[in-house]
Amino acid sequence: MKSLGIVEYRSIALGLQAADSMVKAADIKLLISQVVCPGKYIILFTGKLSSVKAALEVAAKPPLDTVLIDTYLLGNPDESLIPALYGACEKGNPEAVGIIEGYSVASIVGIADEIVKTSPTKLIEIRMARGMTGKAFALFSGELAAVQASMEKAKGALLENGMYLHSAVIPHPDPQIWEAL
Repeated sequence: MKSLGIVEYRSIALGLQAADSMVKAADIKLLISQVVCPGKYIILFTGKLSSVKAALEVAAKPPLDTVLIDTYLLGNPDESLIPALYGACEKGNPEAVGIIEGYSVASIVGIADEIVKTSPTKLIEIRMARGMTGKAFALFSGELAAVQASMEKAKGALLENGMYLHSAVIPHPDPQIWEAL
């Protein structure tokens, strides 16, 4: 995967229209194009960087811009990102677990990518708005200090764009919690 684009709308109708316009305008491949709670529409797609940028430009044109919640462009996404969206990652080190929760799927996916690229933490899972009133969250594991630093960094980044909700670090999670992840 060369580049990954993420778009999030608060309209199902215009979200689906946007997905169609994007694939017609740029050489991209849809990975996810679906409805999530509460009536949001998310689109994740891949392609060459120039194609992904072109699709993101289409995604923000009128009238789509009136229902656009968030977008994110990842130039070289971490290889664990897509498996994390499906809950298919290895859990890593059980010394600590970090959870970052936000209002935007696009922002959570973007910050998850940044964290795993810049820290010795491991991405466990990303959950995208289904059954969570539109929220999203990402789970990480690793050594306590690394997880704590990563959650502070993620919190700061999400606060900047108004998408932060909560975060937590669980040192030495109980085996029942670890298995439930």
